[in-house]
Amino acid sequence: MSTTTPRRERPKRTDKTATPMAARVAGAKSQKAGAAHPRHNGRHSQRWLAWVFLAPTILGMGLFTLIPIVASVVLAFFRWDIISAPTFVGFDNFSEVVQDPTVRVSFVNTILFVVVAVALQLGLALALAIMVQEKMPAWLRVFFRSAFFFPLILSAASVSIFMRYLFNEQFGVVNWFLSLVGIPAVPWLTTPGGSAAVVILVYVWQNFGFSFLLFIGGLASIPVETYEAASIDGATGWRKHLHVTLPLLSPTTLVASVMAIISALQVFDQPYVLTRGGPGDSTRTAVMVIFESAFQRLEFGQASAIGVLLTLIIMAITAAQFRLSKRFVFYQ
Repeated sequence: MSTTTPRRERPKRTDKTATPMAARVAGAKSQKAGAAHPRHNGRHSQRWLAWVFLAPTILGMGLFTLIPIVASVVLAFFRWDIISAPTFVGFDNFSEVVQDPTVRVSFVNTILFVVVAVALQLGLALALAIMVQEKMPAWLRVFFRSAFFFPLILSAASVSIFMRYLFNEQFGVVNWFLSLVGIPAVPWLTTPGGSAAVVILVYVWQNFGFSFLLFIGGLASIPVETYEAASIDGATGWRKHLHVTLPLLSPTTLVASVMAIISALQVFDQPYVLTRGGPGDSTRTAVMVIFESAFQRLEFGQASAIGVLLTLIIMAITAAQFRLSKRFVFYQ
């Protein structure tokens, strides 16, 4: 007779090690999700904070740049005097503007002004930048940089009023100095040639400081070893600047010329305050015609049409500059 020993049953484990594998995996995922949640909230709050800081700039550009541009383009196809309701006229404003002799003269004056003023501005700024960057005490270099840039921070209207007294034919300081060397009084502001010369000189004097600082930065980026190698090869004086400085400074020259031309095409303050566009139409510019059409004759549609044409000219000239830059701009 055999005896059998009863099988013992394992006690059920009630601790956490008895948790099924699926439950443990789910718990691990929930812990991981809980750990990533604060990080997600942090990124979300940073994104909103970035939008908060960007909002004033975006709002300002939309209200004061984008909306006025769109409104000006749309208004160019309407006739509106701000009193009556706008009337759609299609391309009539553009045809009238093109046939207007005053508008044509103003655009010709603007182009001639840009050619002379920009050439003088860039030439003077480059020459002075090279002189300042030559061997000179540091304190004197800082002085010249500040002195040449100072006219740019002044109001163009106040500078023009002051210059109007300086170039006055009867009691101007300029004619007084000319009389000391026996030169008779010059009618600066009452003749076409004299008034155009004064407008250009005042504009260049006030705006060349920006181009000057651009050239200063460009010259500082040219390695000294390049000049030393040129000196070893026998380049001295103006040859060194012709074969080394100008090619290596071509990217800066491109930027300076683009900004100078865009600014000169929009000239208004100096000719308006100095000569009011006269004598005749000799110093009347495109922006002056826009101002007169809009705020003197209340022809806002024609003013917008002139503005659109001027914008297209600026875009075309800028595109041509960048297109031609592939031939003469050399990057280090």
